Amino acid sequence: MKTLLALALSLVCGVSGASATQWPGGAKAAVVLTYDDALDSQLDHAVPVLDAAGFKATFFLTGLKLAAIPRWRAVGAEGHELANHTLFHPCPASKFSTDSRYTSEAYTPASMLREIEQQNVLLTALDGRPTHGFASPCGQTMAGGVDYLEALRAANLVTYARGVYTSPDDLRADVGRIDPMHVPSRGFDEAVTGAQLIDFAKQAQAGGGMAVYLFHGVGGDYLQVSDPAHRELVAWLAAHRSEVWVTTLQGALDWAKAHPDAKQ
Repeated sequence: MKTLLALALSLVCGVSGASATQWPGGAKAAVVLTYDDALDSQLDHAVPVLDAAGFKATFFLTGLKLAAIPRWRAVGAEGHELANHTLFHPCPASKFSTDSRYTSEAYTPASMLREIEQQNVLLTALDGRPTHGFASPCGQTMAGGVDYLEALRAANLVTYARGVYTSPDDLRADVGRIDPMHVPSRGFDEAVTGAQLIDFAKQAQAGGGMAVYLFHGVGGDYLQVSDPAHRELVAWLAAHRSEVWVTTLQGALDWAKAHPDAKQ
């Protein structure tokens, strides 16, 4: 029983002994929907459903196709967050099949930071915003065998770094105490159901923290969640908007930082 409880606690920001963040409008938790890799299925399936519900999400862009740039610019203009996922998505060769020049082993921390800076320029051209958040490709922060995260912090190139963490030590009810360079998130198997996606938000409700979802394809592309499961989650969030605040990742972190003494 203790093992199962520890696992449950590890999957959501919001179940430690720390006091919970007081969210806008008296909401019990924040939910952040994030989408990686600038995929067509996100434009075709996720964005229309989010817009219909009046929700804003965070899209970590990489490998932008020229033809899709006007659509992504429109996404940013609608109030969604466009964030940094590097230009070429460098991952370990063992995890991601790509040109050897764009594996993380071929990079150095300095070259990784240059690429992140260059992607920021592209993002600003899309959304006009001077600063952006970041998500590490493949959830890892190694470049040429060296962790670049602290160098990225020191360079002040991004406002936060979203990773993939499931340790209870990384997931806290008091979101204001989260290290912005170690923001947790949770990905899901392709077979995930709408009920399972909803359960993650319910865990955040119980803990008073923040559930950060990590999606790739939505009803298409790869690592996909089905379109019906995604719709079911968004519909549940819309039906519970007085209890769960759906916002961008930057929006949630900014709120928690601006209200350090507002606890439930």
